[in-house]
Amino acid sequence: MAGKRGKGKKRTGKPRGTEHEVRAQEAPKRSWLVLGLLLVLAVVLAVVWALSRRQNEGAYAAVETVKIETNKGNILINVYPEKMPITAGNFLDLVNRGFYDGLIWHRVEDWVVQTGDPTGTGMGGSEKTIKLETHGDLKNVVGAVGMARSQARDSASSQFYILKQDASWLDGDYAVFGEVIEGMDVVNNLVQGDKMLKVTVVPKSSE
Repeated sequence: MAGKRGKGKKRTGKPRGTEHEVRAQEAPKRSWLVLGLLLVLAVVLAVVWALSRRQNEGAYAAVETVKIETNKGNILINVYPEKMPITAGNFLDLVNRGFYDGLIWHRVEDWVVQTGDPTGTGMGGSEKTIKLETHGDLKNVVGAVGMARSQARDSASSQFYILKQDASWLDGDYAVFGEVIEGMDVVNNLVQGDKMLKVTVVPKSSE
């Protein structure tokens, strides 16, 4: 008697393509995933930047007065955070940290004096650099206070200068963020090596 023919096993599962086809199908999914992650990261960074800028802009009044006590006398300068939020904010943060206390005026020429370098050589600065910003109302005239920098436009950190003469050729390339309101006689009498004994933000009630 003839035996019964066995039934073949049914195949289960989903149809599979070749390995190349599977990879080809998965590639677009990975691309969209990467793109989505990059977009999320960009949004997060934009929000953090906006919040940080808003916080910095709101940390100070439209005009702040800073007193620079030197071994030759005192210099009072007005600083303008409203017009120069990045530059003025960075400067005032350094002042409040006591960064400038005890530093020398390392550069003294007939038209400018410069300070803010912890090494006293003109080659140093703080740990952070800032982007160059300018404002049409703030020019490089006698008494202007601005940020020194290297040839790179966004390299300013802590060094700043005070002008003893007009220097309009600097306009647009150097960030003026304040002006001397008292003590230009002290500025004019500074010599290389003179010290800033203490630099402080003047409380509003004391102005």
